[in-house]
Amino acid sequence: MENGGRARGNQRSTRDPGQLVVGREAETAEIMRRVAGSRSHSEVLIVTGEPGVGKSVLLRLAANRVRREGGRVLRAVGSESEAHLGFAALHQMLRPVLGELDGLPPAQRSALRAVLGLDECTDAPDAMLVGLAVLTLVSDLAEPAPLLVVVDDGQWIDRASLDVLAFVARRMDSEPVTLLLGVRTAAALAGFDKGYERLEIGPLSGEAANRLLDQQPTPPTGRTRGRILQEAAGNPLALIELARAGAARQPAGSSVEGPLPVTDRLERIFAEHAKYLPEATRRPLLLLAAAGTADVPTVARGLPEADDKAWVPAERAGLVRQDGPRIVFRHPLIRSALYHAASFEERREAHLALAELLGEEPDRRAWHLAAATTRPDEHVSAVLQQTADRARIRGGYAAAAAALERAAELSPRRADQARLLTEAAAMAVFTGQLGWVEQLAAEVRGRSDDPALISRASLAAGQLMSLRRHHAAAFALLTRIADEAAAAHSPRVLDALAAAAVVRYYSGEEPQLHRIEGLLSAMPDSTVNSALDAWVLAVSDPNGAGASLAPALPGLIAEAKDDAGSLTALAIVAWILDQTALAARTFDEAFDRWQARGALPDGLGCAVGWAYLEQGRWAEARSVAAEIAAVASAAGLDHAEACAHVLDATVLALRGEPTEARRRAEQALLLVDPLESRSVAVFARRAMGLAAVAEGNYDTAYAQFRSAFTEDGDPVHYHVSYTVLAELAAAAVRRGRQQDAAELLERSARRLGTRMSARISALVDRGRALLAESGHAERCFQAALTGDTGEQWPFERAQTRLDYGEWLRRQRRIAEARPLLTMALDTFQRLGARPWIERAKAELRAAGIETTGSVVPSALNELSPQQQQIVQLAARGLTNREIGEKLFLSPRTVGSHLYRVFPKLGITARSQLRDVVEGTLSGTGAQI
Repeated sequence: MENGGRARGNQRSTRDPGQLVVGREAETAEIMRRVAGSRSHSEVLIVTGEPGVGKSVLLRLAANRVRREGGRVLRAVGSESEAHLGFAALHQMLRPVLGELDGLPPAQRSALRAVLGLDECTDAPDAMLVGLAVLTLVSDLAEPAPLLVVVDDGQWIDRASLDVLAFVARRMDSEPVTLLLGVRTAAALAGFDKGYERLEIGPLSGEAANRLLDQQPTPPTGRTRGRILQEAAGNPLALIELARAGAARQPAGSSVEGPLPVTDRLERIFAEHAKYLPEATRRPLLLLAAAGTADVPTVARGLPEADDKAWVPAERAGLVRQDGPRIVFRHPLIRSALYHAASFEERREAHLALAELLGEEPDRRAWHLAAATTRPDEHVSAVLQQTADRARIRGGYAAAAAALERAAELSPRRADQARLLTEAAAMAVFTGQLGWVEQLAAEVRGRSDDPALISRASLAAGQLMSLRRHHAAAFALLTRIADEAAAAHSPRVLDALAAAAVVRYYSGEEPQLHRIEGLLSAMPDSTVNSALDAWVLAVSDPNGAGASLAPALPGLIAEAKDDAGSLTALAIVAWILDQTALAARTFDEAFDRWQARGALPDGLGCAVGWAYLEQGRWAEARSVAAEIAAVASAAGLDHAEACAHVLDATVLALRGEPTEARRRAEQALLLVDPLESRSVAVFARRAMGLAAVAEGNYDTAYAQFRSAFTEDGDPVHYHVSYTVLAELAAAAVRRGRQQDAAELLERSARRLGTRMSARISALVDRGRALLAESGHAERCFQAALTGDTGEQWPFERAQTRLDYGEWLRRQRRIAEARPLLTMALDTFQRLGARPWIERAKAELRAAGIETTGSVVPSALNELSPQQQQIVQLAARGLTNREIGEKLFLSPRTVGSHLYRVFPKLGITARSQLRDVVEGTLSGTGAQI
C-alpha cells in the first residue's frame, strides 16, 4: 500500500515508507510497540492479511525504524520458486552476517555452515543443533543493540527454514529480539499456528480509502470513484490499481463503463501494464520475475544496473521500485502476473538464462533447468537428484522430497521413476505431510511391480500414519506390508512390524498382538535384527515374550555403542519393561550421540519423558512434553501431541496443579479416539485421577482409576492399566470400595503371574497392604519396600513409606513410623509434590514431630521446569554456554533465568546453587 512520491524518469523516492501509509495508524502503533518492547524481552508477532493490504509496507516501516535507532535487522522474503529449496530463506536472512558465524561454538558453527551449503558434510547435521546455532547467533547479534528479524511472505518460506525459525521463537525469552512474520490470512504457517499473537490487517475504513484515492496521481471522481470504493472493498492495492486502470482507460472526470477488475483479477491489470513496455524493459522484467529472491544478487550481473534507463518505463508503470542498489517488484502479485502472462517459450528462455547465470549455485541452477523442461530429460533428472542428496545431508527433508519427486517426473525410465518416488516418500515422512506421502506411495504402485519398492513407499505412509489418530487403518496397512515383505523375503518385514508394534501399544488391541506374533513366528532367523526384534517383542507384549528380554538388555545396549537410533529403541524397551534407571541412562547416552533423523517425534517418543517422570526428573519430563507437543502440533500429528499432553498432565497433577492437569488431559482426549488410542485414554484418566487425589476428591479419583479396567476387571491397556493398581486401592479404602478393588487387584496379579516386573510387583504389594486386614498389612508393606530396586521410582516408594508410616502410627508404633514419614516427606519436598507434602506433614505432626517450612526447596519447586533444569546444571558447575548447549537455549537466556531465580531461591551467588539443589541450606529438614 504505497502511494504518492512515485519515481518519475530517473528520480528516486527517498521518503520513509512509514510516511506513505494511509489508514494504518493503529496497526503501525501496535507493531512499533512490539519493536520497542524487545529492548527488555523477546517479541513474536504474526502479521496477517490478504494480498495487497499493506503487510510488506508495515514490515519495512518497522525495519527502517530499528535501523534509524541503531538496531540491527535481518530479513527474508518468501518466494514460490524457492519454497522447495532447503534453508533458502535462512541463507537469505543470514547472508549479511555470515562473518559472525566464526564466533559460534565449533559444533554449532559446523552444523549451521553445513545446512547453509558453506561446508561439505557427510551426515545430516542435528536439527536441534542447527536451531541452537541460529538462536546463539541471534542472541550474539542482539548484544550491542536490539535485533529485528523480519520474514515477509511467510507462506512461501521453505519448510526447513520455517522449522528453524519456529525453534528459535519457542526459545527466545530475555533476548532483545523481535520476530515479525508477514503471512497471507488463509496460509498455514507450520510451527506458528498456535501460541503466538496475530495482528490481522483488514480492509481500510471508508474514510481511509477515500484519502488513499485522493493521493493518487489522477484521483477518480464521480460514479467511477464510487465503483472503485465498492469493488476494492478496502484493499489498498486494489484501490491504487483500479484507480490507475480507470485513469488509463478514460479521460479525467468521465466514468468507466462495464465491470471493473476486482481484487482477484489484479494480476491481469499488472500484465496489462507490462504489455506495452519496450522489449528492452520486458526482457529484464521477465528475468527478474523468473528469478527467486535469493537469486537476485547473482542474476543482477545479467540485468541492467538499477539506474539504467531500461527500468524507467517499468517504474513509471508502477511495476518496480528501487530498493538500495537493486530493482525489486513493488508487490509479489506483480511478479506472478508478469511471469504467467509471458508465453511458455519466453519463460523457458528466461529460466535457461538464469541457469547459465547461476552456474556456481547448483541447487538453484537445477530448479531453473527443471522449470525449462517439459519432457523427460535424464540430465536434468540427475542434477535434481544431486540437489536432493545435498538437501538430505543438510537435513532439508521437504526440499529433498520435492527434488526427488520432480526428478522422477523428468526421468525417462519407469523403473527409475518408481525408485525416485520411493525415495521421495521416505524423505517426505519427515515433513509430517501424510497426504503427500500417500500420494507418492500411490504413484510408486502405479509405476512399478517391484514388491521391495512398493513396500518401502507404503511403509513410509504407515510409519507416519501411526503418529496420527486412526490406528486401525495404520495397523492394517503395516501388517499388509509385513505380509508382502515376508512373502518376498524382504528385510522390510521387521521394519513394518516395528511400526505395527507401536500402533499395537497405542491402541492396546489384543487381536493385534496375535497378528504380530503370527508374523514374527513366520520370519526366518536371518531377517531378525537384535534391537528391532527386542523392540517388537517388548512393545507388543511386555508381560509375555518381552519380559524374557530384561536380562539381555544391558548387553544389547553395550553392543549398540554409538548407534543413537538403536540406543533410543533399546531405551524405550527398558522403559516398557520397567527398568527405569537403565532407560533414563540410555536415553541420556543416546541424546549425547544423537544425529538428526528429521523433525518428527519417533514412535513412542514420549517414553523418554515417562522415564524421567518415574525417576523423579519432573522438570525434564515437562521439557520433553513441551518439545514434542510443539513439534507434533506444527506437523498436525494429533496422537503424538496427545501423548505429550498426558505426560505433562501427570506431572502437573503430582505437583498439585489439578485444574491445569485436567485441562491438559482433556486436551489429549479431544485429539484421539479413545477406542483406537487406549494408551492415551488410560494415561489421561490416570492423570485426572491423580488430580482428584490432589484435591482430596476420592470419589472422582476412584472412578478415574477404575476406568483403566473393564467392568469384568480386565485391563483396558495391557501396559498402562497396571500402573494404577496401588492408586485404585488407596482411593477404594477412602470410599469403602475395598472388595471391588481387591478382586480387581488379585485378578491382575493372577493374569501377570511370574511375569510381573519389580515395579508392578511393588505397586501390587502396596495395594494389598492398603486393602488387607490389619494382621496381614505389614508383610505386604515390607514386601513393597524390599531391596534397593524401588529407589528408581522415588515418588512411588515415598507413597509406600507414607502409607506404611501412617499404618504404623495407627498401630501406636510411633517410633517406627517417624523415620518412614520423614523419608517420605524429604522425597516429596525434593520433587515438589505439594499435596503429598501436606499429607506427610500432617502425619508427622500426628506422630509428634513439628515440621518447619522448607523454604528453599519449596522455592526451587516453584520454578518453571526450564528454570529448574538450568539451576540443576549450574549447580554442577556448567557455564551458561554449556547449559545453553544442553538445553538448546542461548547463553543470554540462561543468564537471564539465573538472574531472576536467585532472589526466589534466597541466594546471592552461583556457588550457593549446589546447596539449594541438594537441600543442605538451613531449614530444609523436619525438626524433631
